[in-house]
Amino acid sequence: MRTDAFALRHLGPRESDLQHLFTTIGVDSLDQLIAETIPNDIRLKKDLELDAPMTEFEYLSHIQELGSKNKVFKSYIGLGYHPAAIPAVIQRNIFENPGWYTAYTPYQAEIAQGRLEAILNYQTTIIELTGMEIANASLLDEGTAAAEAMALLFDVRSRDQKKNNVNKFFVSEEILPQTLSVLQTRATPKGIELVIGNHETFDFSSDFFGAMLQYPGKFGQINDYASFIANAHTNEIKVAVAADLLALAKLTPPGEMGADVVVGTSQRFGIPMGYGGPHAAYFATKEEHKRSMPGRIIGVTIDANGNRALRMALGTREQHIKREKATSNICTAQVLLAVMAGMYAVYHGPKGLQYIANKVHASAVTLAEALNQLGVYQTNTAFFDTLLVKADAAKVKTIAEKNEVNFFYVDSETISIALNETTSLADLNQIVSIFAEALGKSKVQIDQFANETMVPKNLERTSTFLQHEVFNNHHSESQLMRYIKKLERKDLSLNHSMISLGSCTMKLNAAAEMLPLSMANWNSIHPFAPVEQAEGYQIMLKKLEQQLNVVTGFAGTTLQPNSGAQGEYAGLMTIRAYHLSRGDHHRNVCLIPSSAHGTNPASAAMAGMDIIVTKTTPEGNIDVEDLRARAIEYKDRLSCLMVTYPSTHGVFESSIIEITNLIHENGGLVYMDGANMNAQVGLTNPATIGADVCHLNLHKTFAIPHGGGGPGVGPICVNEKLVPFLPTNPVLKVGGEKAITAISSAPYGSALVCLISYGYISMLGSEGLTNATKYAILNANYMKARLEDHYPVLYSGEMGRAAHEMILDCRAFKQQGIEVTDIAKRLMDYGFHAPTVSFPVAGTLMIEPTESEDVAELDRFCDAMIAIRKEIAAATAENHNTVLHNAPHTQAMLTADVWNFPYTREQAAFPLEYLTENKFWPSVRRVDDAYGDRNLVCSCAPIEAYM
Repeated sequence: MRTDAFALRHLGPRESDLQHLFTTIGVDSLDQLIAETIPNDIRLKKDLELDAPMTEFEYLSHIQELGSKNKVFKSYIGLGYHPAAIPAVIQRNIFENPGWYTAYTPYQAEIAQGRLEAILNYQTTIIELTGMEIANASLLDEGTAAAEAMALLFDVRSRDQKKNNVNKFFVSEEILPQTLSVLQTRATPKGIELVIGNHETFDFSSDFFGAMLQYPGKFGQINDYASFIANAHTNEIKVAVAADLLALAKLTPPGEMGADVVVGTSQRFGIPMGYGGPHAAYFATKEEHKRSMPGRIIGVTIDANGNRALRMALGTREQHIKREKATSNICTAQVLLAVMAGMYAVYHGPKGLQYIANKVHASAVTLAEALNQLGVYQTNTAFFDTLLVKADAAKVKTIAEKNEVNFFYVDSETISIALNETTSLADLNQIVSIFAEALGKSKVQIDQFANETMVPKNLERTSTFLQHEVFNNHHSESQLMRYIKKLERKDLSLNHSMISLGSCTMKLNAAAEMLPLSMANWNSIHPFAPVEQAEGYQIMLKKLEQQLNVVTGFAGTTLQPNSGAQGEYAGLMTIRAYHLSRGDHHRNVCLIPSSAHGTNPASAAMAGMDIIVTKTTPEGNIDVEDLRARAIEYKDRLSCLMVTYPSTHGVFESSIIEITNLIHENGGLVYMDGANMNAQVGLTNPATIGADVCHLNLHKTFAIPHGGGGPGVGPICVNEKLVPFLPTNPVLKVGGEKAITAISSAPYGSALVCLISYGYISMLGSEGLTNATKYAILNANYMKARLEDHYPVLYSGEMGRAAHEMILDCRAFKQQGIEVTDIAKRLMDYGFHAPTVSFPVAGTLMIEPTESEDVAELDRFCDAMIAIRKEIAAATAENHNTVLHNAPHTQAMLTADVWNFPYTREQAAFPLEYLTENKFWPSVRRVDDAYGDRNLVCSCAPIEAYM
């Protein structure tokens, strides 16, 4: 046994298990299974050309050495990114804790009550700081959140505005540059006309449906927007405000000025800059817009006993349900970072947040006074943390960088200095000495913080916030540590048992891949730092792009999209740009098979495409003849086909090359959804099947953890003809020669977590990656063989094999009064998270075991499913008082004095022997979704409710 081989630790089945697996499946070897699963004409003819795999020790030494090439300067660049003090208790107990970072999106609420409470705390923080009525459970970054706000305001236009095609959107010139670029990307295909200008001279014409303001402005100026918003409302124009969350502890919240939407980032709440992400964006609006609001909303409801419970609310708003009628394609949020930001608010409480905001403001006022004494004058009439000063930028930059300090240089004579939570008196004296040296003057010494304020009286916050007990009871480390642990114990994560979610690939997130995220020389770099200060990042990111090019067979990659849905959108926008560059403005038809993932049609609609849904055969494959007919019918307008491969039904369709050729023959390009790439790596690839672009879910195939619903990364890989159109950034130029505008705020998206995928590929190498794919297919077919005598498997390949996932058909159980939801809830009693429920086919379970699960764990899950099948067999349509209908069973039920159920306590809680030594208890009974939607509450109850 080669103990230093990472693949040995990542892959679940042992060599001694293989013969048992082969015998159960009915094959002689792994090669035979793969040959019967993947069509021969798309198999790769040679191994992936990747570097030899590193051991864990070699990789960690390598990443430390690479990290030392990053220069961690004092960063006063601002523009929405600031150094933050990460409380160690949060870093150790959440950020570095697999109990938090390996959890899945909380679709199964009964085993996610801890995470749901943590996100509810986050939503409460956002609602109360912004002064709004409702908030969601986070978005991806500030730029895309602003774009979602624009889309919401466009969607909620009045009937007359829609009839008259009112399509102008005013954007203040104070907006962050990266936010403007994302707005430009999103506006164009939707037919929205952006008008950028000064809010003080805006004419409130009836041509406008909405406006976007920045508070404070990009270089620190604070404006009173109350009269602007009032005038806008008089003229039927709704207003979104992008606001600094920390500043709102000191400034009048936009909600009190009448804003319709407030967006921003919560990065300042204890989240590292990480060269651009991941960070949780926030989105808050008025209650009347709740059904148009993007993303997840955590709501309060009751369980089967009438006790308080939490769950995701208003699911019918989501893009999976609304498809092309959705206003957003948002799928992954940034839950792990939202949990951290919410816990930062819990730890500091309202008084602590005010103290931090006051200290940041005092730092800015103190610096302004000291620079004043040097004759360096700042031009902001009111500010919170950022000064805009006049000086010789080139001279200051040379001296500043010699002292390892970064400012933002607006032009040759204007410098922006953004101060932050970590700024000390020593830091202020260093800044002053830099300017003194540049001016050839004596240094001015600062001995204490100033007491004055540069916030106008009418803009000082007077309203209270975060009065609920959760924000006032956990201010010592012991208290917070225990609170975090209490919540963690309510959640089922990968550190409890396998999470066999089809389409979501919940594989091992290895500790060696995660450790570098805590290293200061990786997590403390500003995304707009001079590129020579981020040499380690540049080497790592370019190497990861090359690795992904090799895996996909493509010529170029952008890491900018910070979720899978963003990747879909980015891929479609590069296709759009390609057609436009050739004068094919009319090519706007997107063909999408009816089996496609719900985000596909939503992304295509956002990219301004007309969607034509094509049929699937009874076997679940693409109906090639229907596709041919549609491709020929729309050949003059055909833009692209969106195809998932292997299919969402878990099958490698043998007609895939015929399908891609058909699209190319009729003038279109092929977009491959990379959701199922875990079944392709090393065996076939998107280029080989004839695709032109694909997105990859690094939070699936390439080991970035799901983090309770995010972080995610969704890079796109493209062939040579699409490389010129890869997206850029307005501050740090990236992308192709004919680059589209930004897809997300940061040049490299969520760069920090790209380290995980870089580590995954570097430690597995070509053979390890290929074996990961083979073992994923092996494990899936082993489970299929064990389960197919008990549950019908809905689709399989031409030789009866599954890809890396399969669909169990549970629809016939309705005759016995059992729904697929009953099976999902009963699995909790057996200590498992349910597979994917009712997607892509209603009334089914989609199972994907991944390569990381060992045979004992696969058997444990199969034993649970077989035991549940016996329980189903005993059920009758008339009897709704069964172990399935009452699942899940809580500890409170089992220990109650009275037991009025027609089965034993042991049958309820310990149906199989393994549960007696390691039982996970759901913390609430089955939640009532309908009650929660009828009585929507998405924040902590006011303190009066507890008195």
